[in-house]
Amino acid sequence: MLTWLGRAGLYVALAGSLIGLANQLVAMRRGRRAHSLRWALVALVGIVAAIAVMQYALITHDFSLAYVAQNNATFTPLLYSITGMWSALEGSLLLWAFLLSGLIVLVTRYYRRQSDDEVVGWATSVLFIVSAFFTLLMVGPADPFLANPAKVLQGAGPNALLQDNPLVAMHPPLLYAGFVGFTVPFAFAIAMLITGRVQDRWPLEQRRWTVLAWGVLSVGIVLGAWWSYQVLGWGGFWGWDPVENAALLPWLTGTAYIHSVIVQDRRGLFRVWNLSLAIATFALTVLGTFFTRSGVLQSVHSFSSSTLGPLLIGFFFFVVVLGAGLLAWRGDRLRSVVGVDHPLSKEGLFVVNNVIFVGFAVVVLLGTVFPLLYEAVNGGQVSVGAPYFASVAAPMSVVLLALMTLAPLVGWRTLDRGVLWNRVRLSSWAALLVVVVLVALGVRRPTVLLAYFLATGAAGAALRTLRGSFVSARRRSRRWTSVLRGPSTGGMVTHLGIVVMALGIVTSTAYATRAEVTLATGQSTVVAGQYITFEGFASVKNSLLSATQLRVLVGGHELRPAVTTYNGRTGQSVGTPAIDSSALRDVYLTFDAVGGNGATSGAQVQGNLPAGSVVLGVTVEPLISWLWIGGLLVGAGAALSFFRRSHRDEVES
Repeated sequence: MLTWLGRAGLYVALAGSLIGLANQLVAMRRGRRAHSLRWALVALVGIVAAIAVMQYALITHDFSLAYVAQNNATFTPLLYSITGMWSALEGSLLLWAFLLSGLIVLVTRYYRRQSDDEVVGWATSVLFIVSAFFTLLMVGPADPFLANPAKVLQGAGPNALLQDNPLVAMHPPLLYAGFVGFTVPFAFAIAMLITGRVQDRWPLEQRRWTVLAWGVLSVGIVLGAWWSYQVLGWGGFWGWDPVENAALLPWLTGTAYIHSVIVQDRRGLFRVWNLSLAIATFALTVLGTFFTRSGVLQSVHSFSSSTLGPLLIGFFFFVVVLGAGLLAWRGDRLRSVVGVDHPLSKEGLFVVNNVIFVGFAVVVLLGTVFPLLYEAVNGGQVSVGAPYFASVAAPMSVVLLALMTLAPLVGWRTLDRGVLWNRVRLSSWAALLVVVVLVALGVRRPTVLLAYFLATGAAGAALRTLRGSFVSARRRSRRWTSVLRGPSTGGMVTHLGIVVMALGIVTSTAYATRAEVTLATGQSTVVAGQYITFEGFASVKNSLLSATQLRVLVGGHELRPAVTTYNGRTGQSVGTPAIDSSALRDVYLTFDAVGGNGATSGAQVQGNLPAGSVVLGVTVEPLISWLWIGGLLVGAGAALSFFRRSHRDEVES
């Protein structure tokens, strides 16, 4: 019964997308308005019905569906039963289709009064095509409603790492929402190229939708790093894993697009660049899905594989070829009659910004796909490690902090050195003072001092711009809250978030202390100034899991790192870190090994240690919590940018 109900919802969604596409094309041909919103709602209702069936099956543990039997169990808690929908490929596609259908409803409703505009019509058609493609995947090879041929009373349960932290309820949906959001600027880019209206206001209009997608993806990436930090037990937050890179790639090109469109609005430059970035960003979301769900790359973040690889990579190449062909076709209309007048003008610095982001995206892409290419050519296996990526990321970060210091303060078309110095003087002296204070406190690492110098300058530029907005609002007798919707407020809040994140990353990476200590019950040690006492063992056992915990005192707080074995599947055992977090530092504990015969623990056994003793992994990381705080600031800035007044409204007011 559930099989047929779920499939019926998918067929309704597919019909809504296909009929909506046909209706839109016919309406454009006849020169009348289409009923796009109506059919977008039909598609959304179908997907919502399919999701309702899947969630009912997961929550009630109905193992008549193969997907539920593979990713759920009777002892799975409610939260992880709900999140089980995106634990594997088929359910992830359901979430993807739901987000895309909801977005299409939002876009068609937003532009309903312009539905007879050719650009809107073609963009809507593209959105329906993308929706139909992903729905067809579920109707065909990735059917989430396959019946379970076996009569079972118990399912395998989710992967252990997917039921160990509630962030699994937020990180994947936000990541997918960010990916899906980039469909809108892609659709309008294709529409502008088809119609030849590449000089209209649409690129700036689509910047708003891109900012929304970018902001959601940014928060999703940061939450993913936080999830990795809390769950995987290595004390880090970013390992340049292929799945991490897959999320980073569209973020990089999307960031370039958001900045580049500003130049097109003010100077009429970068038309080819902006359309190319909109197309490339969407293509990279498809490629990221291929990396994540095809099983072609080994990743600690990839929890399923499938036979969809050829379809996804085929769709990726279709998007690339379509975009490149349309760009070549409309090349004569995309040429700008003006150029960059000064390399250190605002538009000149935006050129550098774009080169940095796109160049780094190319580096990450090559490092991610190289193992695939090597295996295809030589038949062997090779991996590209973190040093390759870090060797480019470090200098890139330095240049970006410098750009964030200068770009908000320089003028268009020319550079007035006297004016620029007046604008950066205060923040420059503040940055120098920060460096002097750090040196006095014993900081000697040049990279850290340089990072703090540039970060202080970038923060000063952002704060100066925000102050200017408040002063302008006061002169115009506006309420100060109107500044929040000002043209530059969201961007500057985002810059402040990036600065906070940069300082958290640099400080925690440079001054992290990692140690393995062997302690007997009641024994203490000191690591990086943190007094640590091992008090003994504790056990937890319930229908979901069994765990051997260590009772450890850190600064008067009891932490319980553990080795946890989850029921279901093959009795997966995972390390469960314990973290004492504050604004100044984190103490991160892992249960690494146990002495004696290990009979009471799933941890690694070291027979050369006395029975009852443990090996405790201790990592002390200063200021790492500011990484998460900075990520939330970035999300807040993106939200303010989405709801900002348009440049036209600002001028008129």
